[in-house]
Amino acid sequence: MGLFHTSGQTASSHTLQTLLITTLLLQPAILVASEPSPSNAASQKSQELRHEPIQPLTLPGNLDLQKLSLGERLFHETRLSKDNDMACVSCHDLTSNGADYVSHTPGRHGIKLEVNTLTVFNSTLNHRLFWDGRAHNLGEQIDFVINGKSEFASSWPEIISKLRSDASYVNAFNEAYKNGMTADNLRNALVTFEQSLVTTNSRFDQFLRGDADAITPMEHAGYLLFKAYGCVACHQGKNVGGNLFMKFGVFRDYFAKRGNLTRADLGRFNVTGKERHRYVFRVPSLRLAALTPPYFHDGSVKTLEEAVKVMAEHQLGREIPTEDITCIVAFIKTLPGDYQGRPLQSKAPALKQADAP
Repeated sequence: MGLFHTSGQTASSHTLQTLLITTLLLQPAILVASEPSPSNAASQKSQELRHEPIQPLTLPGNLDLQKLSLGERLFHETRLSKDNDMACVSCHDLTSNGADYVSHTPGRHGIKLEVNTLTVFNSTLNHRLFWDGRAHNLGEQIDFVINGKSEFASSWPEIISKLRSDASYVNAFNEAYKNGMTADNLRNALVTFEQSLVTTNSRFDQFLRGDADAITPMEHAGYLLFKAYGCVACHQGKNVGGNLFMKFGVFRDYFAKRGNLTRADLGRFNVTGKERHRYVFRVPSLRLAALTPPYFHDGSVKTLEEAVKVMAEHQLGREIPTEDITCIVAFIKTLPGDYQGRPLQSKAPALKQADAP
């Protein structure tokens, strides 16, 4: 869950009723009036939706399969870490949500990381990496993890020394790269694999491609509310976020209310040292928000409903009616897609906000 922002649009107390009526009645009336064939109707609807602020995800093309396969192997390789006990997959579970389900992941020697782990899925679509945006691209992000004292605490020379003792790695790199195993090539293989981690064919993407029945009237109403309240000002594009920075607490001071300020709460200020960047974070993608509790950089919120409520209060300066929150959450639940042909599903235990620390 990320940071919603105010736009010039608002939603009145009867917005939900109005939107549901529009969803249920207006669209069918248009279809009956024009009477196109089913295939033409979907094509026409897709054309109507091509200017929506959110657009469908597509699989990346032209990825080198040898490098991708090598990168996938490295993603699961514990020898990337100093103590040979951590791999990328240790924090990014590809069988569920590309992250984990705890507020702060245990890093090296069990020491908890400063911030909540973001999903690795669709990360290639983010304009910066990490909550504070300190990495400009996936390659830099990998370097931070490799060198980070609380994470892999290693270095490329150390890793290469380990992997060169493994003939299968040496042969694989010689086949995939003209100059064999180098730090740049190790990094490139991992980046190539991460570029493939795009979740496609979500129900909402099917809707955007013209299938009006892919989402329910309530979910459609939630999308209209998502736009009307202004959430879409920060959460838009293919990744439904991830392409700008925003202060956490535009209208109200989130940190004063929560208390116990930490270094991580300073956000982008830690990167730039500029006062205007205090409490500023990269807006996260909502693509897998339904599958990635807990929420926010501090992992303090365990449910989507509470996350929407907190965002409304601190980013919009208002309260959103419960029924509207229910619809917005229903919309967000249409955003997760497939990975390797199977729908991504949460493995998280039932979480209640009352259980939050």
